[in-house]
Amino acid sequence: MDQLVRAITAGGAVKAVAVTTRELTERARNIQKSLPAATAALGRTLAAASMMGSALKEDAASLTLQIKGGGPLGTILAVSDPQGCVRGYVQNPQVDLPLRPDGKLDVGGAVGSGGTLTVIRDLGMGEPYTGSVELLSGEIAEDLAAYFAESEQVPTACALGVLVDRDQSVRAAGGYLIQLLPGAGEDVIGRVEGGVLAAGPVTALLDKDPDPAALLRTVLSDFDVEILETSPISYRCYCSRDRVERALISMGVEELEDLLAQQGGCELGCQFCDKAYRYSAEELRSLIDRLKAQKEADRA
Repeated sequence: MDQLVRAITAGGAVKAVAVTTRELTERARNIQKSLPAATAALGRTLAAASMMGSALKEDAASLTLQIKGGGPLGTILAVSDPQGCVRGYVQNPQVDLPLRPDGKLDVGGAVGSGGTLTVIRDLGMGEPYTGSVELLSGEIAEDLAAYFAESEQVPTACALGVLVDRDQSVRAAGGYLIQLLPGAGEDVIGRVEGGVLAAGPVTALLDKDPDPAALLRTVLSDFDVEILETSPISYRCYCSRDRVERALISMGVEELEDLLAQQGGCELGCQFCDKAYRYSAEELRSLIDRLKAQKEADRA
């Protein structure tokens, strides 16, 4: 079961959150039918969004993490709710690249480094908060650390990883965010950096032990770590027939009439999940009639 863990160090100098996301990343892979480089990029983005979204306080809030790197994958997007449950997609999931010289997936090359990383926090109270930074590498974790440093002035260590097995399924996935709290001194920074370096690649740690609490204790081995919260997370889509209907209505009378004339109905798939919503000719005609009636009422 995928989990999210929140922790703080004794003395309150460092806060941290970690996730294990193998199951939800595998779910995303099956929906997207993605190849390994795309799976790794989307999986890293989902893990990051989950950890960031879990800090939201309002029940109706959401966090969107959008990466446009200019690489062959196109746009990568993940949306989290306050529980850390996520959904997402990659624009071109069938993209794959040769392995790097070190034998690892070329996520940076697939994502690209000529674009932006954007974070949108919608608190359900009007205009959402948006912050954006230029990508440094396209490897996502490094870019996210830069976002926290530039947009939120919070020193952050971030690691994200997806281990893809030989059959292209997800073998391990997850990551951590470690952030310094106000008042943390140079000695704390040095101990965090030393722990991150000593721990090594996050995928190797998660492949050995998928417990996110164990992951934090390994990385923060020079600190006394207090686990504040452990909660399950999953791939969760909020699509519904009502939302799809609103999207159809937003097309307007003329486009709906063209759709009806050309296809006699339609089938719309959710970009985040594998649900398909079918509308018959009669249902489309009913939507058109409702829109026309509304226009007449507005003129009256």
